[in-house]
Amino acid sequence: MDDSTKDTGTGVSRREWLKTAGLAGAAAVVPGALQQSVPAGGVVREPLETLTQPEADALEAVAARLIPSDEHGPGAREARAAHYIDRALGGALASSREAYRDGLAAVDRYARSTKGERFADLSPADQDAVLTDMERNVATGFVPSASAFFALLRTHTIHGTFCDPYYGGNRNFVGWDLIGYPGLRLAVAEADQRLDAKPAPSHTSAYDDAMFAPKPPRAGLWLRLIRHAD
Repeated sequence: MDDSTKDTGTGVSRREWLKTAGLAGAAAVVPGALQQSVPAGGVVREPLETLTQPEADALEAVAARLIPSDEHGPGAREARAAHYIDRALGGALASSREAYRDGLAAVDRYARSTKGERFADLSPADQDAVLTDMERNVATGFVPSASAFFALLRTHTIHGTFCDPYYGGNRNFVGWDLIGYPGLRLAVAEADQRLDAKPAPSHTSAYDDAMFAPKPPRAGLWLRLIRHAD
């Protein structure tokens, strides 16, 4: 894919565009367990919840090229954007499960037919070439289209990189640090309002606060549910 500083065609660099998109993604809300493994590359990977292993390998590699790690900081791989998507496909994004099953299989078929290997095993340059063909809608074998699946992957990778960590992405707040988002604040001190100083990151999830933490159903509601079940 394009270099992080390359102009996107809209007059802004790709990095600046990601900052804008990420600030929107920081507010994205999507729900979805966990034993950990360490794959080649050293980034911790959680056990799969929805995707198959080949699907997860392709998705992980795609996300890593859409928002790559570079001199500006960690990217989608370190943020665990693929884990966010895998988790959400079993819940809030369940309607996209079929699109991911067909689309990721098409990514690997197209990679093998044009580059000789499945997508995850290609060099970064060849991976970028495949993604560019998808974005330009010249890649074949996709339903309804390569560009539609590319847009879906890009949107969900942004969500997974910049969402509240509660939802499984933005691991260790790397996405928020990348765009300079300091995190939730319930009170703003005078020092936080200075225009010549960046607010210190809070590195807390909104759900770490009791005000927003998911609450169990009230006792009365449980009783009504049990009676209804009877």
